Amino acid sequence: MQEQLLADLRAMWRIRAFEEKAQALCGTGDIRGSVHLCIGQEAGPVGACTALDEVDALFATYRGHGWAIARGTPLRPLMAELLGRATGVNGGRGGSAYLSAPEHGFHGENSIVGAGAPIAVGAALAGRHDGTGRVAATVFGDGAMNQGAVHEAMNFAAAAQLPVLFLCENNRWSELTPIREAVHNQTLTDRPQALGMTAVRIDGNDPRLIRETVTDLAEAAREGGGPAFVELTTQRLVGHYVGDMQTYRTRGELAEDREREPVAVAVRRLAEAGVSAAEIQAAENDAREEVELAARAALADPPADANSVREHIYA
Repeated sequence: MQEQLLADLRAMWRIRAFEEKAQALCGTGDIRGSVHLCIGQEAGPVGACTALDEVDALFATYRGHGWAIARGTPLRPLMAELLGRATGVNGGRGGSAYLSAPEHGFHGENSIVGAGAPIAVGAALAGRHDGTGRVAATVFGDGAMNQGAVHEAMNFAAAAQLPVLFLCENNRWSELTPIREAVHNQTLTDRPQALGMTAVRIDGNDPRLIRETVTDLAEAAREGGGPAFVELTTQRLVGHYVGDMQTYRTRGELAEDREREPVAVAVRRLAEAGVSAAEIQAAENDAREEVELAARAALADPPADANSVREHIYA
């Protein structure tokens, strides 16, 4: 168990270090445009992606860098994409909010709130006919639960008993609005349950629990058990977007969140289990070194050619 937790910590640090480097590059002007970071929410992608098979398809929100990394997307071309470099995973055309890496089972982000849900349902439906039998997973935030497209996607998946996993990262903030002010019933699992779908609410800061839960639900979906909904209770330690002043935060909220965020929890558990401080620190050091090397290489890559902006467009 210690070995798995240490491996999870390393994986979460790779995401955390990547996001912090991206944040720094936004500050220097090297990364431009809207950027949404998943700092504090690393356990979800680490736990869920290790439960998915290579053939499975994942669709994320615009806060999707961590999910791309957890699916196996290499750091250098991922960072190059954020930097608008020709060597990016999409040739510098996707940027932070639209990147995709289908060769790694990461079928893209979407800056339209909740828009990945119906696309994932389509991927699952296609898998029923193309012989892959894939499970499709779609990731969205608590605010997306109020989008009609998400409800319609869940209803269709339930009616057709499609193998879709709806993964809701509930960080308590629907962009800048607290969830308590956005809905009357904050028990988000009630909605998919009303459609006849399996729905569970779990600690979104525990990669082991997430892995076990998603593994069981994915296996059931593959065997014809239909879709499932997982609410991952978590928190973001940064603003909704880079540059968000977060004036809506309550006093002491971030301090409390830093005590329960997944990296801090994993470090405490490993220390309590007797893992040396040096080994724990190495997880962070190795991740930061890998990210620095990737960023340095990406920064040296040529910018995307503006004359090719009309190429590789599908509509």
